[in-house]
Amino acid sequence: MKAIMVMFDTLNRRFLPPYGAQEIHAPKFTRLAERTATFDTCYAGSMPCMPARRELHTGRHNFLHRSWGPLEPFDDSMPQILGEHDVHTHLVTDHQHYWEDGGATYHGRYRTFEFFRGQEGDPWKGHVADPDIPDAVRVRRGEGWRQDWINRQYLADEADHPQTRTFDAGLEFLYTNHAEDDWFLQIETFDPHEPFFSYARHKQHYAHAYDGPHFDWPDYKQVSESDEQVDHARREYAALLSMCDASLGRVLDTMDELALWDDTLLIVCTDHGLLLGEHGWWGKNVQPWYDETIHTPLFIWDPRSRVQGERRTSLVQTIDLAPTLLDHFGLAPTPDMQGHPLQRTVTDDTPVREAGLFGAFGGHVSVTDGRHVYMRASAERTNQPLHEHTLMPTHMRGRFAPAELKGAELVPPFSFTKEVPLVKVPGHAMSNPYAFGTLLYDLETDPEQQHSLVDDALELRMATLLTDLLRTSDAPREQYVRLGLPESGPVTEAHLLARTQRPQVEASTEPPPRPEDFPPGPLSVHVPLRDLLAHTEGERILRAHFAALLDGPFARMAAELSLLQIATFAVGLVPRDLLRAIATELAAASSPELRTFSTLTANAVQS
Repeated sequence: MKAIMVMFDTLNRRFLPPYGAQEIHAPKFTRLAERTATFDTCYAGSMPCMPARRELHTGRHNFLHRSWGPLEPFDDSMPQILGEHDVHTHLVTDHQHYWEDGGATYHGRYRTFEFFRGQEGDPWKGHVADPDIPDAVRVRRGEGWRQDWINRQYLADEADHPQTRTFDAGLEFLYTNHAEDDWFLQIETFDPHEPFFSYARHKQHYAHAYDGPHFDWPDYKQVSESDEQVDHARREYAALLSMCDASLGRVLDTMDELALWDDTLLIVCTDHGLLLGEHGWWGKNVQPWYDETIHTPLFIWDPRSRVQGERRTSLVQTIDLAPTLLDHFGLAPTPDMQGHPLQRTVTDDTPVREAGLFGAFGGHVSVTDGRHVYMRASAERTNQPLHEHTLMPTHMRGRFAPAELKGAELVPPFSFTKEVPLVKVPGHAMSNPYAFGTLLYDLETDPEQQHSLVDDALELRMATLLTDLLRTSDAPREQYVRLGLPESGPVTEAHLLARTQRPQVEASTEPPPRPEDFPPGPLSVHVPLRDLLAHTEGERILRAHFAALLDGPFARMAAELSLLQIATFAVGLVPRDLLRAIATELAAASSPELRTFSTLTANAVQS
């Protein structure tokens, strides 16, 4: 048997013709749907990129225990298991996160692999001199922004683009090995993830008049751009998706040419989608995981049933892909896998679950039954307690700092850690779900998720489904405390939050704070975080409010942003009342009287 997985990153199903987007030029996706079973109710699970790939390997959710990080020593790995049973596994990818500290254990699970450089600020080409960068909309302009403009100088021809080279390598594997048996090929491209860099032949499908600043890389924040700029960015995303469509077509052509449909499983999937102005937001991670980001496209051709051109409505998730691939090669899922093989679902839409769990570490913990979506926020503003459980203390682009590890303790195993104890470390989220409140939607009557419901009976049913999945996942005890749910016993009306958190739901739709509403100055909410932390009084004030957060990766990731900008990026970390309070403290610390008082006090102490 043989199998191919074509995996895109950030593929929004609402931009695909098989899911209703007829204005998008993606004829190969239409052709794909004609040759496969198209899944209408597929949901991702652990978010974002590397947590999703950990699910792809392990077939189980991980976001309740861990943020972005490597495969753990106790994790099952589908590609490794296949390799141990004499299936040759080969990965071709331009996904640079595999080669960072937080993804360094994934690609080594494949028998062979190839990596192509140049995506999204990948530290690829070394230029000491700064590149020429046009006037642009983007706010965050750190090292990744600079590096991306260097990389683009080497991608003038589409043949040089890492997406093209990734698919070239995938087709090379197919031409080399199509006559052999027992292999799995994963063709994985970072596109259409931002930045939305593509070429004229794809942009021509979305021609429009635009003479504003460069804009193909939105920040993850509330929308403050003009309607014209939003429309332009959406068209840039569509153009990159059309480029992905052309690459997909090359795989379909090769399967035709080499007669691979007879014995080769084909899965086409993604990790998550993206908000492109919907709900007043760009991106993902910060806000709740709305339908545009978590309800994903999935296409499967199974040569055993040969189902094609049909829709499947059963609720499936990313955790089902590892069991499906193992099953295709005659292997059973491991005992720790929560997912299910999808062969029967492809054949006749046999259901595999009543409800699906999804979310990101420290964010909303959400559940869907396929029609309703329940997004459970933290019960308290602190969004605590929250801990990382790991034996691999690395973040996305760095190791855990010693300050983070000072509070580490060794704790007993979970049911899925192979009797291995773990290091428990205080954890912090990049956003606070409390600021958005607990949300409840009926997708049948409100597919755009514009009207969160207050329905005690429905919330009780969904909260019970959610709690059952927490228990099935052996969630840490502190997750129940953080979410205000019972670790044992029934969920009751006393545990409901949608009604009491309605004020947060309404407040979260307000526009971002305006710069003119806050005083300027050398110490102010307009100053980059790194500059405030470099100033004694600035650091003192910030540590009074964000002590633990400043010792983690957040301070590095947001170093070039002001507190005002952070408030539009990470709603909940800096709510408006706190932003105003900090602005007042910083203004007072900037006053001549306070500086004189501080100097006199310091001199007295030295004397």
